[in-house]
Amino acid sequence: MRVRLIAHVPFAGVLAAAIWIRVLAVLGYPAPLWAGDSKSYLEAAIELRPGASRPSGYPILLWLIKPFHSFTVVVSVQHILGVLAGVLVYVLVVRAGRAAWPLDEPGRLAWRVWLPPVLAAVLSALVLMPVHQISLEHMLMSDSLFAFLLLAAVTAALWRYRSTWWLGALAGVFAAFAALTRTAGLPLIALILAAMVLRRAGWRACASAAVAFVLPVVGYTFWFHSEYGQFKMAKSDSIWLYGRTASFADCAVIQPRPELRIMCPQLTDPRISPAFAVMWTDNSPFHEIPGWVTGDEADRLAGEFAWAAIEKQPRDYADVVVHDTLMAFDWDREPYPTPWTSLQYEFPKGESWKDEQALHAEKYDPDGSETRVVRPWADRVLAYQNDFAMPGTILGVLLLGGLAGALPHVRSRGRWRPLGPVRHWGTSALLPWGTSLALLVIPAATADFDYRYVVPAVPFACLALGLVLLPPPRPPRPAAVPARPAEKHDTR
Repeated sequence: MRVRLIAHVPFAGVLAAAIWIRVLAVLGYPAPLWAGDSKSYLEAAIELRPGASRPSGYPILLWLIKPFHSFTVVVSVQHILGVLAGVLVYVLVVRAGRAAWPLDEPGRLAWRVWLPPVLAAVLSALVLMPVHQISLEHMLMSDSLFAFLLLAAVTAALWRYRSTWWLGALAGVFAAFAALTRTAGLPLIALILAAMVLRRAGWRACASAAVAFVLPVVGYTFWFHSEYGQFKMAKSDSIWLYGRTASFADCAVIQPRPELRIMCPQLTDPRISPAFAVMWTDNSPFHEIPGWVTGDEADRLAGEFAWAAIEKQPRDYADVVVHDTLMAFDWDREPYPTPWTSLQYEFPKGESWKDEQALHAEKYDPDGSETRVVRPWADRVLAYQNDFAMPGTILGVLLLGGLAGALPHVRSRGRWRPLGPVRHWGTSALLPWGTSLALLVIPAATADFDYRYVVPAVPFACLALGLVLLPPPRPPRPAAVPARPAEKHDTR
């Protein structure tokens, strides 16, 4: 028992350091870091209504915290979610190690007791310690909540090989709320259900997951209908895809009809990504359309133009998606999508100005609407920020390692099988590995690349690598059958 407890000491050190740096962040920056979408999230939270351009899962969390009237409480809750994400990665990897090497196995080797916790501690450190993970938790944005909910769904799906109906329901509920926080999570329920089917989780668990996912999503669409008269999750479904196509759309090739020519991209500043330029700058065509980006006309024209561009230029579209996905693995961060956007993902050195959205935030927290810098705590956070950024290349190594480790498990005697030997944790790794890759590809295919979309993919890549590095679990030993007493024969 003592050895088992000591084996968790490395993670205890990682966890203590992770909590300490987050405490420093809250002390040094009592108010959140602001981004362009923060104002719309606050408006939806204050008025408790579905957002017009994006789902309102995150505003619901802000609404629940609203009685405290404190942004410090908001960022503290988000940091707690970030810490819990690292804990989930640790617990799942250690659980996989215990399934591979049961602690009650006679004659077990000491390194088998130590290896799973140490491996899990290293991988959880990659989730808990990078500064961009911490700064993203400190932003008034939905990403930290989204990553935690999706990781909780994956945890419920992987917790037992033969899943129960309530574990399936938990996976579905968490996946539903992740989708209601960011629409990028909507297609991931298919990945979760496919993994449960391939791992033979049982029809009750799969059905429970599907029903538990559908009910909250359908309920949200009814709430949205009560506000906007449409059974949707957002009014602006197509404007993001239109922004994606601005990188390659050529109206000489597309030849749009006259009404649609207003959507032809007008790009003038090479420092700004095309998607950002056509949506948020003065050259955006939406300024000429009634209702701006949330209007029905804007969504209709944007969708028609985007699908025409993809149909006429499929290869250009594929090239853009691949290029932007690979940007996630660059060693250094570029000033993208704008020179000022990348600065929002770091802790500032000085006080921020009180802009329009900060003034609006006074309705939520009268005393904490501005990003404040409190020294000496902020100086320590800035020093940490200079030394503990994780390059995107490491994420690429994690994904390549997870793929390389999982592929041998789906081969048997030279022939491919559905997912290899049953009860193998290597097959379980395909769910978090696929989730990590999907979190990188979906934004690149439907909107635009942004560095804040990279951070939520890290926990799943770490979890996948941890699972494939461990051997398959030992099958349970059959119970010993007592020997039958020898029959006595009458020799008379």
